[in-house]
Amino acid sequence: MTLLAIVLAALQSAPPTLPFKVGELFEYGAKFGVLNVGSASIGIPSVDTVLGDPAYHFRFTLEGGALFFKINSSLDSWTRTRDFHSVRFRRDSKENSRHYIRAWEIRGDSGYYRQTEPEVQPQAPTPSDPLDDASFLYFVRTTPLEVGKTYEFRRYFRGDRNPITITVLKRETMELPDGSKVPCLVLNPVIGETGLFAKRAEARLWLTDDARRIPVQIRSRYSFGEITLKLQRIGQTGS
Repeated sequence: MTLLAIVLAALQSAPPTLPFKVGELFEYGAKFGVLNVGSASIGIPSVDTVLGDPAYHFRFTLEGGALFFKINSSLDSWTRTRDFHSVRFRRDSKENSRHYIRAWEIRGDSGYYRQTEPEVQPQAPTPSDPLDDASFLYFVRTTPLEVGKTYEFRRYFRGDRNPITITVLKRETMELPDGSKVPCLVLNPVIGETGLFAKRAEARLWLTDDARRIPVQIRSRYSFGEITLKLQRIGQTGS
């Protein structure tokens, strides 16, 4: 085998470079209109083992409140590192007096998912390459996107709620916490029926249009109004 053939083979077998890593943490200020109402975070605290496979633990949190509302929610996803398929997902959300907890085990290899919390429910069909609400954001960060296009993916773990869609609306310049200005893609992601990216949320997601694909801002509509999450700090989990 020639030297050129060896180099090409090595390049083809090398794992893709991802725009995120374990320990990454983005911290946001939450605004309701002009009011500062709380904070949020998006991070990868660890790689855990689920059913014998290494899995990224993706975690989203949102906490805030004002005179007439209070919210405290978290999303936790476990997504296999080897093929980026969701295997476990949990949502815990409190809005005023309403407390909503759901957890699912997801078995794309076997073609089903099952709710496990607060009660066990029967199996239901799932795609062979499932994503959940949290792993979806990280998937978007790895996906080539062009302004003016809409992309469809039939990868949401609750198969009857597909497709996932991403519409790339435009490009805007945004400011990072260090004061630098960066071009960003403005996306309208739609996934599922609840949460940040539900259809009724009319969400907007600003991602830096570079290799880092940093989520600089997220805007989402809730029952009580619109919340905007603006990136304030880039750090490390546990710091």
